[in-house]
Amino acid sequence: MAKKPTYVVKFRRRREGKTNYKKRLNLLKSNRPRLVVRKSNRYINVQIINYNPDGDVVVASANSKELDKFGWEFYKCNTPSAYLTGLICGYRGISRGVNNAILDIGLYRSVKSSRLYAALKGAVDAGLNIPFDKDMLPSEERISGRHIAEYREIKDIEVKFNDVKNKIIESFKKKKLKNDKK
Repeated sequence: MAKKPTYVVKFRRRREGKTNYKKRLNLLKSNRPRLVVRKSNRYINVQIINYNPDGDVVVASANSKELDKFGWEFYKCNTPSAYLTGLICGYRGISRGVNNAILDIGLYRSVKSSRLYAALKGAVDAGLNIPFDKDMLPSEERISGRHIAEYREIKDIEVKFNDVKNKIIESFKKKKLKNDKK
């Protein structure tokens, strides 16, 4: 007589292809916050997440929808917007006491110069200490949107990118000055 079932049902998120638990365990063993980058068809979402046995805790978050507040009027899911979203999340994480993290791209393939690495570059430029391979990052021309300007014949995307980047940096400097005065 058999005492055990011959087949054990896997976790629901594993069955649905949403979570690779082996990769997740290796990320959690580092005891560092994770910089989680996710993309949809329209937006980029970047979060800094701490592990908690009761459930992960989001320390800082940024969505590319927020770029409207800073004057970004172009598509919200391209390389420049991914960089700017990573920059916002990096500054928010630093303001909440996170100094280092580890990149979590989930089930996405690791492709050189992808939007995922543009968001990583934004977080690193904000001041987060994240280990990465410099060869994987997109070039400065792609981050600033020059490839879009050439293809779509939009002349002011690089200028607008620099304006939005400076607005983001200035807004977080002002917040830091207010907190230092308190």
